[in-house]
Amino acid sequence: MANQFIYGSNPVAEAERGRRRVHRVWRAPEASGEELERLCGSPDHQGVVAEVDPYPYGDPTGMLRKEGALLVALDQVQDPRNLGAVCRSAEFAGAAGVVIPERRSAAITPVVCKTSAGAVEHLEVAHVRNLADWLAEAKAAGFWIWGADAEAEQAPWKTDLTGSTVLVLGGEGKGLRPRVAAACDGLVALPQLGQVESLNVSAAATALLFEAVRQRS
Repeated sequence: MANQFIYGSNPVAEAERGRRRVHRVWRAPEASGEELERLCGSPDHQGVVAEVDPYPYGDPTGMLRKEGALLVALDQVQDPRNLGAVCRSAEFAGAAGVVIPERRSAAITPVVCKTSAGAVEHLEVAHVRNLADWLAEAKAAGFWIWGADAEAEQAPWKTDLTGSTVLVLGGEGKGLRPRVAAACDGLVALPQLGQVESLNVSAAATALLFEAVRQRS
C-alpha cells in the first residue's frame, strides 16, 4: 500500500506521537500554501502536511479478547467525515476499537484522519469481511450486541452497557441491514423530542458512547 499524505495541525501532531512512521513533514511558510495543497489535495491543510506509512488496521479477533471492552461497529458508513467523527468520539470515550466492513464502507483516508482530529492514530480500527459474522463471533466471546435503530422502543439508559459491549450503527439513510440487525441482542433508540426525524450517525454514536461511559463510571 502507498504512503498517505495527511494534513492539518492536529492529525499531523497525533501522527508524530502515534503508531505509524512519519517520513517527512512540510510546514508553512517554508512550503507555500500552493505546494501544501498540491501534496495533500485539500485546501484544509492548516499549513502542515506529512507523509506517513499506510494506516495500520487492527485485529478484529484480538479486540474480542479485551475483557469488558466497549467497541463500535459501523454497518456500511460511507461518508469519510462521518467515519472520522465516530472515531474521534470513540477514542475520546475510551472505546477499545472500531470495526468496519472491507466493502461498501469508508476507509481510513486522510479526510478521515482530518475529521477525527488525529484520533485514528491512537484508536484501533479493524476491517472485517462480513460484519454479521463478526458480531456472531463477538457474541460467542461474551459480548452483548446493541444496535441503534430509530424505530426501537428501548432507550439506551434502560440498557446495560457496562460489560463487554458492541454498539452497532448503520449507514447513512439506510440504517442497519436486516442480517446485521438480526445479529444484535437488541435494538435501542434515542428518543425523538424535536421535529428532525433522525440524528447523524456520528451524533448518535457519540450519545450512545457517553451513555455507556456514564454507566461505567
